[in-house]
Amino acid sequence: MTHPSTRLLPCDPSSISFSPTSDLPSFSSFETYQALLIASRHLLNHQPVAFPTETVYGLGALALDAPAVSRIFSTKGRPSDNPLIVHVSSFSMLHSILPDGYQLPRSYEVLIDHFWPGPLTLLFPRKIDTIPNLVTADQPTVAIRMPSHPVARALIAVANAPLAAPSANSSGKPSPTKAEHVLRDLNGKLDIILDGGPCGVGLESTVIDGLHEDGNIRVLRPGGVTVEELERILLEKLPSTDVIPKVLVHRRDYTDELIEQAPSTPGMKYRHYSPTAPVTLLHTLKTLPNSIKPISFTAFLKSLQEKDSKQTLSVGVLAPADSLLWDRLLPDCGLEWHRYTLGPIGDPSITARRLFDGLLTLDNEGVDLILIEEVEEKREGLAIMNRVRKAAGESRWIILD
Repeated sequence: MTHPSTRLLPCDPSSISFSPTSDLPSFSSFETYQALLIASRHLLNHQPVAFPTETVYGLGALALDAPAVSRIFSTKGRPSDNPLIVHVSSFSMLHSILPDGYQLPRSYEVLIDHFWPGPLTLLFPRKIDTIPNLVTADQPTVAIRMPSHPVARALIAVANAPLAAPSANSSGKPSPTKAEHVLRDLNGKLDIILDGGPCGVGLESTVIDGLHEDGNIRVLRPGGVTVEELERILLEKLPSTDVIPKVLVHRRDYTDELIEQAPSTPGMKYRHYSPTAPVTLLHTLKTLPNSIKPISFTAFLKSLQEKDSKQTLSVGVLAPADSLLWDRLLPDCGLEWHRYTLGPIGDPSITARRLFDGLLTLDNEGVDLILIEEVEEKREGLAIMNRVRKAAGESRWIILD
């Protein structure tokens, strides 16, 4: 379905509040309330709506309505075997879509108590007669989270229905963190975008699976909640008599080929986050694979000039603000530089917030190539590098000294 013009409806997150004693929000802005009413009517008419979350902008539809969910896939061009995350606005809504009598694991209770609402998604057993096959890609589990962004949570509450929502972008492209990102990509493919400002986290939610018999927490996709935070809360909040679960990261601490071929959560099977311009990951940290011989940055730049027949190659660069890389971008090397800084090396949360905007900004400037410098895989750096590796078409090991 095509739409002659996609409407951008402003929403003020600060005008929305939730009481601990009610599942319904309160509004101090009539304009915001009206925008959410319009959007909820579109959802109830089985149409998708784009809306902000604290992670990235989502493309939501009624999670319990298969025809509505199908419009998410057609709007994005998303493969049908790539499952979706279900978003809820309250604990009563959560329990309404879980199997009758299901008891949360103690680890889930602790993590939900600390991180919800927020950027943490958990795998639950699927209520077969409630959750459509299309949402879970026929898997026996369903991924669920409660967003903390006031606009997202209020939209779900006003519609009074859980929403299935992947990122609001064409499949495979970088996730949008601003309403204008969504408009630039999906203009004419949906009717409404709720504009609640830039996203605070900037990367998708962390997805965990705590349903295995060993009780360990498996991180299927790193994201807005760090592994270090998960480990700390489990250690601090679980009773001393309990066995503290290990937090195991997929492809770092264990591998599971079956789940990669038939994923139970987004972001595991397909290449994601790729702009139109090709992306090269620059490895500049000291650890090198045994078979790799690094080259100097000067030699790397020379190889770029030799590989492309254009008189001046336009190159976008994403790197931390205090990276040594910036001093090596010489003005007279036959390359046209487009710079986008990612925040200080010591604060990867800023890099996480700026990563997708950087990719989309440089792509919109029409660069021929984007270079991204690696960051250390600690705290948010683990999720950052997970996304960068999926976006990059090639990797090069560089010496900056």
